[in-house]
Amino acid sequence: MGILDQFRLDGKTALVTGARRGIGKAMAIALAEAGANIIGMSATLEKQGSAVEKEILARGKSFRGYACDLGDRKAVYAFIAAVRAECAPVDILINNAGTILRKPAAEHPDEYWDTIMEVNLNSQFVLAREFGRDMIARGGGKIIFTASLLTFQGGITVPGYSAAKGGIGQLVKALANEWAPRNVQVNGIAPGYIATDNTTALRADPVRNPAILARIPAARWGEAEDLAGAAVYLASPASSYVNGEILTVDGGWMGR
Repeated sequence: MGILDQFRLDGKTALVTGARRGIGKAMAIALAEAGANIIGMSATLEKQGSAVEKEILARGKSFRGYACDLGDRKAVYAFIAAVRAECAPVDILINNAGTILRKPAAEHPDEYWDTIMEVNLNSQFVLAREFGRDMIARGGGKIIFTASLLTFQGGITVPGYSAAKGGIGQLVKALANEWAPRNVQVNGIAPGYIATDNTTALRADPVRNPAILARIPAARWGEAEDLAGAAVYLASPASSYVNGEILTVDGGWMGR
Protein backbone atom coordinates (compact mmCIF):
# COMPACT_ATOMS: atom_id res chain seq x y z
CA MET A 1 0.00 0.00 0.00
CA GLY A 2 1.42 3.39 -0.99
CA ILE A 3 1.79 6.02 1.68
CA LEU A 4 -1.09 8.18 0.49
CA ASP A 5 -3.31 5.12 0.24
CA GLN A 6 -2.65 4.49 3.94
CA PHE A 7 -4.64 7.62 4.72
CA ARG A 8 -7.74 6.41 2.85
CA LEU A 9 -10.86 5.40 4.79
CA ASP A 10 -12.88 3.86 1.97
CA GLY A 11 -15.51 1.43 3.20
CA LYS A 12 -15.21 2.57 6.81
CA THR A 13 -17.96 3.97 9.03
CA ALA A 14 -17.05 6.76 11.45
CA LEU A 15 -19.15 7.94 14.38
CA VAL A 16 -18.38 11.55 15.26
CA THR A 17 -19.91 13.08 18.39
CA GLY A 18 -20.33 16.83 18.56
CA ALA A 19 -20.60 16.80 14.76
CA ARG A 20 -23.08 19.66 14.36
CA ARG A 21 -20.48 22.44 14.38
CA GLY A 22 -16.91 23.44 15.13
CA ILE A 23 -14.21 20.81 15.54
CA GLY A 24 -16.57 17.84 15.25
CA LYS A 25 -18.06 19.11 12.01
CA ALA A 26 -14.60 19.72 10.55
CA MET A 27 -13.48 16.22 11.55
CA ALA A 28 -16.59 14.61 10.07
CA ILE A 29 -16.08 16.39 6.75
CA ALA A 30 -12.41 15.43 6.65
CA LEU A 31 -13.17 11.75 7.32
CA ALA A 32 -15.78 11.81 4.56
CA GLU A 33 -13.27 13.33 2.16
CA ALA A 34 -10.94 10.46 3.05
CA GLY A 35 -13.68 7.98 2.12
CA ALA A 36 -15.64 7.22 5.30
CA ASN A 37 -19.39 7.18 5.72
CA ILE A 38 -20.46 9.26 8.70
CA ILE A 39 -22.73 8.85 11.69
CA GLY A 40 -23.07 12.24 13.34
CA MET A 41 -24.34 13.01 16.82
CA SER A 42 -24.82 16.21 18.80
CA ALA A 43 -27.21 17.35 21.49
CA THR A 44 -29.31 19.31 18.98
CA LEU A 45 -28.39 17.76 15.64
CA GLU A 46 -31.25 17.61 13.17
CA LYS A 47 -32.16 14.08 12.09
CA GLN A 48 -32.18 15.26 8.47
CA GLY A 49 -31.14 18.40 6.64
CA SER A 50 -28.32 19.57 8.90
CA ALA A 51 -25.44 21.63 7.55
CA VAL A 52 -22.98 18.83 8.28
CA GLU A 53 -25.18 16.28 6.49
CA LYS A 54 -25.23 18.47 3.39
CA GLU A 55 -21.43 18.70 3.46
CA ILE A 56 -21.05 14.92 3.78
CA LEU A 57 -23.55 14.12 1.04
CA ALA A 58 -21.87 16.63 -1.27
CA ARG A 59 -18.73 14.52 -0.95
CA GLY A 60 -20.55 11.38 -2.04
CA LYS A 61 -20.70 9.68 1.36
CA SER A 62 -23.67 8.63 3.47
CA PHE A 63 -24.75 10.37 6.67
CA ARG A 64 -27.06 9.49 9.55
CA GLY A 65 -27.77 12.11 12.20
CA TYR A 66 -28.74 11.61 15.83
CA ALA A 67 -29.52 13.95 18.72
CA CYS A 68 -28.34 12.80 22.14
CA ASP A 69 -27.82 14.54 25.47
CA LEU A 70 -24.57 13.12 26.82
CA GLY A 71 -25.56 14.34 30.27
CA ASP A 72 -28.40 11.78 30.31
CA ARG A 73 -27.03 8.26 30.83
CA LYS A 74 -30.24 6.57 29.66
CA ALA A 75 -30.20 8.65 26.49
CA VAL A 76 -26.60 7.61 25.85
CA TYR A 77 -27.48 3.92 26.06
CA ALA A 78 -30.54 4.48 23.83
CA PHE A 79 -28.30 6.19 21.28
CA ILE A 80 -25.83 3.29 21.33
CA ALA A 81 -28.67 0.81 20.80
CA ALA A 82 -30.04 2.85 17.90
CA VAL A 83 -26.66 3.04 16.16
CA ARG A 84 -26.14 -0.71 16.54
CA ALA A 85 -29.59 -1.41 15.14
CA GLU A 86 -29.72 1.12 12.32
CA CYS A 87 -26.14 1.67 11.10
CA ALA A 88 -23.19 -0.23 9.73
CA PRO A 89 -20.70 -1.33 12.41
CA VAL A 90 -18.63 1.57 13.73
CA ASP A 91 -15.00 1.29 12.60
CA ILE A 92 -13.93 4.71 13.88
CA LEU A 93 -15.21 6.48 17.00
CA ILE A 94 -14.43 10.18 17.41
CA ASN A 95 -15.31 11.06 21.01
CA ASN A 96 -15.39 14.81 20.46
CA ALA A 97 -18.57 16.21 22.04
CA GLY A 98 -18.16 18.21 25.22
CA THR A 99 -19.17 21.28 27.16
CA ILE A 100 -17.55 23.89 29.37
CA LEU A 101 -18.85 25.87 32.35
CA ARG A 102 -16.76 28.69 33.80
CA LYS A 103 -16.63 29.84 37.43
CA PRO A 104 -13.74 30.31 39.87
CA ALA A 105 -13.02 27.17 41.89
CA ALA A 106 -14.31 28.65 45.16
CA GLU A 107 -17.63 29.37 43.46
CA HIS A 108 -17.80 26.33 41.15
CA PRO A 109 -21.13 24.65 42.09
CA ASP A 110 -21.82 20.94 42.31
CA GLU A 111 -24.15 21.21 39.30
CA TYR A 112 -21.33 22.53 37.10
CA TRP A 113 -18.94 19.82 38.26
CA ASP A 114 -21.48 17.01 37.81
CA THR A 115 -22.57 18.18 34.36
CA ILE A 116 -19.01 18.52 33.10
CA MET A 117 -17.98 15.11 34.44
CA GLU A 118 -21.01 13.36 32.96
CA VAL A 119 -20.70 14.94 29.51
CA ASN A 120 -16.92 15.22 29.16
CA LEU A 121 -15.73 12.06 30.90
CA ASN A 122 -18.38 9.54 31.98
CA SER A 123 -20.25 9.42 28.67
CA GLN A 124 -16.96 9.30 26.79
CA PHE A 125 -16.01 6.14 28.65
CA VAL A 126 -19.41 4.53 28.06
CA LEU A 127 -19.24 5.20 24.32
CA ALA A 128 -15.65 3.96 24.08
CA ARG A 129 -16.36 0.85 26.11
CA GLU A 130 -19.47 -0.13 24.14
CA PHE A 131 -18.19 0.56 20.63
CA GLY A 132 -14.71 -0.59 21.63
CA ARG A 133 -16.15 -3.95 22.65
CA ASP A 134 -17.71 -4.26 19.20
CA MET A 135 -14.40 -3.37 17.53
CA ILE A 136 -12.57 -6.02 19.55
CA ALA A 137 -15.13 -8.64 18.48
CA ARG A 138 -14.62 -7.67 14.81
CA GLY A 139 -10.83 -7.64 15.05
CA GLY A 140 -9.95 -3.95 15.07
CA GLY A 141 -10.91 -0.29 15.08
CA LYS A 142 -9.93 3.26 15.90
CA ILE A 143 -10.98 5.43 18.85
CA ILE A 144 -9.99 9.08 19.02
CA PHE A 145 -10.77 11.37 21.95
CA THR A 146 -10.74 15.14 21.75
CA ALA A 147 -8.55 16.07 24.69
CA SER A 148 -7.38 19.61 25.46
CA LEU A 149 -4.39 21.68 26.46
CA LEU A 150 -6.03 21.36 29.88
CA THR A 151 -5.25 17.65 29.71
CA PHE A 152 -1.76 18.92 30.59
CA GLN A 153 -2.40 22.28 32.27
CA GLY A 154 -4.76 23.51 34.97
CA GLY A 155 -6.52 26.40 33.29
CA ILE A 156 -8.33 29.27 35.02
CA THR A 157 -11.95 29.22 36.28
CA VAL A 158 -12.63 25.79 34.70
CA PRO A 159 -11.74 23.24 37.41
CA GLY A 160 -14.35 20.71 36.29
CA TYR A 161 -13.34 20.94 32.65
CA SER A 162 -9.64 20.59 33.51
CA ALA A 163 -10.29 17.58 35.72
CA ALA A 164 -12.41 15.89 33.04
CA LYS A 165 -9.89 16.54 30.27
CA GLY A 166 -7.08 15.30 32.51
CA GLY A 167 -9.15 12.15 32.97
CA ILE A 168 -9.48 11.81 29.20
CA GLY A 169 -5.70 11.75 28.90
CA GLN A 170 -5.46 8.88 31.37
CA LEU A 171 -8.40 7.06 29.79
CA VAL A 172 -6.65 7.14 26.41
CA LYS A 173 -3.63 5.41 27.96
CA ALA A 174 -5.68 2.92 29.97
CA LEU A 175 -7.74 1.79 26.98
CA ALA A 176 -4.70 1.68 24.70
CA ASN A 177 -2.85 -0.56 27.15
CA GLU A 178 -5.66 -3.11 27.04
CA TRP A 179 -6.81 -2.82 23.45
CA ALA A 180 -3.64 -2.31 21.39
CA PRO A 181 -3.04 -6.09 21.37
CA ARG A 182 -6.59 -6.48 20.00
CA ASN A 183 -5.84 -4.15 17.04
CA VAL A 184 -7.89 -1.26 18.42
CA GLN A 185 -5.81 1.92 18.42
CA VAL A 186 -6.88 4.46 21.04
CA ASN A 187 -5.42 7.97 20.87
CA GLY A 188 -6.35 11.58 21.47
CA ILE A 189 -6.05 14.99 19.88
CA ALA A 190 -5.44 18.02 22.08
CA PRO A 191 -6.55 21.16 20.26
CA GLY A 192 -4.90 24.43 21.18
CA TYR A 193 -6.86 27.66 21.32
CA ILE A 194 -9.38 27.17 18.52
CA ALA A 195 -11.94 29.74 17.38
CA THR A 196 -15.16 27.91 18.34
CA ASP A 197 -18.26 28.68 20.40
CA ASN A 198 -16.48 27.35 23.51
CA THR A 199 -13.81 30.04 23.23
CA THR A 200 -16.05 33.00 22.40
CA ALA A 201 -15.66 34.45 25.91
CA LEU A 202 -11.86 34.16 25.80
CA ARG A 203 -11.60 35.77 22.38
CA ALA A 204 -13.76 38.66 23.58
CA ASP A 205 -11.73 39.16 26.78
CA PRO A 206 -9.52 42.27 26.37
CA VAL A 207 -6.92 40.86 28.76
CA ARG A 208 -6.92 37.11 28.08
CA ASN A 209 -7.11 37.28 24.28
CA PRO A 210 -3.86 39.22 23.71
CA ALA A 211 -2.11 37.20 26.44
CA ILE A 212 -3.07 33.95 24.71
CA LEU A 213 -1.99 35.18 21.28
CA ALA A 214 1.35 36.35 22.68
CA ARG A 215 2.19 32.80 23.77
CA ILE A 216 1.18 31.01 20.56
CA PRO A 217 4.21 30.81 18.24
CA ALA A 218 1.89 30.62 15.22
CA ALA A 219 0.50 33.99 16.39
CA ARG A 220 -3.15 33.17 15.66
CA TRP A 221 -6.13 31.31 17.02
CA GLY A 222 -6.58 27.94 15.37
CA GLU A 223 -9.49 27.07 13.11
CA ALA A 224 -11.56 23.91 13.39
CA GLU A 225 -10.16 22.77 10.05
CA ASP A 226 -6.67 22.72 11.57
CA LEU A 227 -7.71 19.49 13.34
CA ALA A 228 -8.77 17.71 10.14
CA GLY A 229 -5.39 16.23 9.20
CA ALA A 230 -4.76 14.86 12.69
CA ALA A 231 -8.19 13.22 12.73
CA VAL A 232 -7.69 11.50 9.38
CA TYR A 233 -4.21 10.34 10.38
CA LEU A 234 -5.33 8.76 13.66
CA ALA A 235 -8.40 7.22 11.99
CA SER A 236 -6.41 5.66 9.15
CA PRO A 237 -4.07 2.70 8.63
CA ALA A 238 -1.19 5.20 8.60
CA SER A 239 -1.37 5.27 12.43
CA SER A 240 -1.63 1.52 12.99
CA TYR A 241 1.41 1.51 15.32
CA VAL A 242 0.33 4.59 17.30
CA ASN A 243 -1.28 3.77 20.65
CA GLY A 244 -2.02 5.82 23.76
CA GLU A 245 -0.79 9.14 22.36
CA ILE A 246 -2.20 12.64 22.71
CA LEU A 247 -1.35 14.63 19.57
CA THR A 248 -1.27 18.36 20.27
CA VAL A 249 -2.48 20.66 17.49
CA ASP A 250 -1.83 23.97 19.17
CA GLY A 251 0.21 26.31 17.01
CA GLY A 252 3.22 25.56 19.22
CA TRP A 253 1.65 26.52 22.57
CA MET A 254 3.00 23.51 24.50
CA GLY A 255 6.49 24.03 23.12
CA ARG A 256 6.83 27.52 24.61
